Amino acid sequence: MTLNDWLARIEQLHPKSIDMGLSRVRAVFDALSVKPACPTFLVSGTNGKGSTCAMLSNILRTEGYRVGLYTSPHLVHFAERIRVNGVPADEASLVAAFEKVDAARGDIQLTFFEFTTLAAFVIFSAAGLDAWVIEVGLGGRLDATNLLDADCAIVVSIGLDHMDYLGPTREHIAREKLGIARAGKVLVWGEPSPPENVAEMVNSEIRPQKYLRRNFEFSAQADGPAQWTYTAPDGSRMALPYPALRGGFQIHNAALALTALAALRDQLPVRAASIRMGLLTVDWPGRFQVLPGRPTVVLDAAHNPHAAAVLADALSGMGFHPETIAVFGMLNDKDAGGVVAALKSRVTRWHLAPTLGARGRSAESLAEALRAQNVPSAQIFTFDSVENAYVAAHKIALEADRIVVLGSFHILGDVQAAIALQRRAAL
Repeated sequence: MTLNDWLARIEQLHPKSIDMGLSRVRAVFDALSVKPACPTFLVSGTNGKGSTCAMLSNILRTEGYRVGLYTSPHLVHFAERIRVNGVPADEASLVAAFEKVDAARGDIQLTFFEFTTLAAFVIFSAAGLDAWVIEVGLGGRLDATNLLDADCAIVVSIGLDHMDYLGPTREHIAREKLGIARAGKVLVWGEPSPPENVAEMVNSEIRPQKYLRRNFEFSAQADGPAQWTYTAPDGSRMALPYPALRGGFQIHNAALALTALAALRDQLPVRAASIRMGLLTVDWPGRFQVLPGRPTVVLDAAHNPHAAAVLADALSGMGFHPETIAVFGMLNDKDAGGVVAALKSRVTRWHLAPTLGARGRSAESLAEALRAQNVPSAQIFTFDSVENAYVAAHKIALEADRIVVLGSFHILGDVQAAIALQRRAAL
């Protein structure tokens, strides 16, 4: 079976795309014997967890450590999810890992995410790594990644998303995300406005060895390169470069990465030079990613109101663009109205595209959500595909205008594929 054969098969193994719980997947995990033999970082949060993982991994690799990085979802190719020392897993390694998971599961039904998470652990356990950096898929407590007893658990942010699975309030969601923390291990908490139950849970239920709350400052120089200062309980780092990832909000994620590294410095010491170079060279597509050329094209995976508000703030700092065209699609279980409310003052024209699959949403349904937010009908245009929505935006945009692609990783992946086709056609 080829990689594509396996991916199609894995999609059909379980009747649900999401089935929260660890009992089934733990049985297969134990049978595989793939527990990490090195320090492990497990990163949860409503937004910012992928960027935090990318910075952690890049700083460690710059220091010379061999690092496994597991993230989801992918943009274009599945192998983007599983990286060994910065390189996506090759097809042969993925197929071999899938075969091992399939043999170990017997008749146990696994979801796509559970199966592929175990495959990542198979690849990492055989790679002789110095650290694992793992992004939580959904929530934390019942997520398949929480099979790992992480040496350092990081909760980046708490916002309203996936309420059908995690609960209706930030208090409920915080409880689920804090489920990745372990007694006697390190917990790094990044949410600046925590729900009231967090401190009680940490002190009475989790009781980590270290509970490191967000504690940092940053400021830009009046002239010369932008720099920031990181202040922590055990000292400060001065004149740090801004991360290569665009957006002032990335300082928050960078500070959490530095806090986590400081907490495990006895196991993974990192020099200041590696921190600087790791921040300067980090790459994480689809997170306020500004493509070269004109018109300006911004790719951002914002898919909930919290992320949309951050995106709106970042867009406001880009300078003047006469028109901003949003190429927009969302899954059916997401708060489209909240996203539109956060961004409608920054967008002058909406190109709406459908998302596919069991959780897909039609362009017409999105149009209803925009009209409910009092977006004028003259600004709303529906298309039958993401590619057509993007191509139409690119045709009408002038050099000084801006195109913003958002709402789903699926949307970003389709647009990146369309851009690649445009480039090949131009050669």
